[in-house]
Amino acid sequence: MRRAGSAAVLLVLGALLAVVGAAPAQAAGYRYWSFWEGSGSGWAYATQGPSLVRPDDGEVQGFRFAVSEDSRNAAKPRRAPVFAEICGDTPATSGTKRVAVVIDPGTAADAPGGANPPAPRAACARVAPDASAAEALAKVARPLRYDSNGMLCGIAGYPATGCGEQVSGDGRPAPATSGDTASGDTTAAPASPRAEAGGPDGSGGPSAGVYVGVGAVLLLGVAGVVQARRRRG
Repeated sequence: MRRAGSAAVLLVLGALLAVVGAAPAQAAGYRYWSFWEGSGSGWAYATQGPSLVRPDDGEVQGFRFAVSEDSRNAAKPRRAPVFAEICGDTPATSGTKRVAVVIDPGTAADAPGGANPPAPRAACARVAPDASAAEALAKVARPLRYDSNGMLCGIAGYPATGCGEQVSGDGRPAPATSGDTASGDTTAAPASPRAEAGGPDGSGGPSAGVYVGVGAVLLLGVAGVVQARRRRG
């Protein structure tokens, strides 16, 4: 009878490891445009959406399209944020500011549905002194596309569809995706480049489904051990 109890415990442990080990394969992350700010010679993930950030003259803003699990491992723009290289030929003028904008549509591996991402580019936006990063982007990369929650979905028409959809481990969209709405108002400022609750700004931890599965396995295992002990008694 003791062997039966030990076998039940081993069964529980094996099933638990199988469930936990399979969790990362359920979703690789989210496909979306992330927003970055130039910080020295590198990039810093923006803590606010582009509609809230109001860069000063001489600053660099970056946008990168990629599949990322969350903000901690989001792919950065592949061009260095060097203002002089982007806006060096744009002289300063009174009553305006210059904002360098780097747009990186990512790689073919990040593209939805086998689309061919356009080449990365950079442009110098001359905007009003109080303009936001979203307004600077709209100045140089029309058309922009947002969803109904204000999430930035497309820059210069890329991608043509989709918006912050969850992507499974094989690179395909997961069953549940967020909707999007095309917007002809390219000057509108999005609330944030990240999705709302449950979107790309998640912690990247196991999903609720994983915990439920683990709990079910544990309950079955405990029941098996109890039955084995009763038989022994």
